[in-house]
Amino acid sequence: MSETPTAAEITELLAHFWHRYDDGRIDELASYLTEDATFVTRTDTGTTDWEEFVRANFQGREEILFWQDKHRQASPHPLRHMTMNVAVDATDGPSADFTSYLLVTQVVGGSPATIPGGILKGTARRTDDGLQLSHFELVLDTQDSIPLQDRG
Repeated sequence: MSETPTAAEITELLAHFWHRYDDGRIDELASYLTEDATFVTRTDTGTTDWEEFVRANFQGREEILFWQDKHRQASPHPLRHMTMNVAVDATDGPSADFTSYLLVTQVVGGSPATIPGGILKGTARRTDDGLQLSHFELVLDTQDSIPLQDRG
């Protein structure tokens, strides 16, 4: 069980997680989270009109699933989350810290609508129950894009 998770395995884990989340099958997310998982979401500015809707900071599978269910039920459908560019940043035996981009799509009035993506940082851990997320921290992009040299 000490085999370190690979970027490909983490990508697949996240794909399964997002498919179930998007479909509203929240109870199925339990198998993708460790019992002691941490789950944090926020925006990069903290100043949007919908901060309270996206802000979360929970520990433990049950708390996370309770919030996920309420959050998903109040979110649009169809809504599609895609994890891309998964990169393993550090490893420690059966765990791997990763960073990835998140792209989110929805349709409004028959046309694609802009939804902020963001950066997902997390930890995937190989357990007796398979590969699971033990840490999930999503920061949604809400800053206006400007030249990097001007970002300061």
